Amino acid sequence: MSAFTYSTMSHADFMAFWPTFQHIVAAQETYAIEPDISAEDAYRLWCLAPRATLAVKDETGSILGTYYLKPNAAGPGNHVCNCGYMVAPDARGKGVARAMCEHSQQLARELGFSAMQFNAVVATNEVAVALWQRLGFAIVGTVPNAYRHAHLGEVDTYVMHKPL
Repeated sequence: MSAFTYSTMSHADFMAFWPTFQHIVAAQETYAIEPDISAEDAYRLWCLAPRATLAVKDETGSILGTYYLKPNAAGPGNHVCNCGYMVAPDARGKGVARAMCEHSQQLARELGFSAMQFNAVVATNEVAVALWQRLGFAIVGTVPNAYRHAHLGEVDTYVMHKPL
């Protein structure tokens, strides 16, 4: 994890990561984001709407991934946060997702959140589900056929939760 640096994701960072973001959402395997979203709409969604959005870079400054952190709900529900993570294809298997999740939990604690919840983890994304479970998240609910996977049709999503 020490080889990674974290910084607020700038517009330039997002545009550099845009091809990866576009590829991930267009694949329709993990994210419930319009597959044909424009770069500017994606930037607003990923970087401006959340409380924090970070770029994760290696020692050369290459963007390995990104995550956002935001309240999961408003008002009386704003003590639980929600995060989303994306990893560049050539950075997969290098511990980036684990490092981002661990970093986001620490940031969430610093920002005063007492729990983290993932609202719609696609059940067929077995690598992510297993990682989140290893990091202490529990599946607290299953939403049947809530995601239209590009290759598998309708699949379940999980609500995953962890007290911080």
